[in-house]
Amino acid sequence: MNIDKAVFRFAGSVILLSLVLSQWHSLHWLWLTAFVGLNMLQASFTGFCPLARLLAKLGIESGPAFCE
Repeated sequence: MNIDKAVFRFAGSVILLSLVLSQWHSLHWLWLTAFVGLNMLQASFTGFCPLARLLAKLGIESGPAFCE
C-alpha cells in the first residue's frame, strides 16, 4: 500500500463514519465531513496533506499524488 491509497481510504472511511454518526447520534458530526472535504480540497491546490506527511515519516512509500 502506498500513501495515496492510505490517504483516500482514511478520508473515505472518516466521511462515511461521520455520515453514519450524524444519523445515529447528532447532526453535528457533519462538521467532520466538512472538515475532511475542505482538507481534501486544499490539498488538491497546495499539495500539502498532513496525513500524507505523517505516513511518509512512518516510512510508507509515496504514490504519484503525493510525491515531493
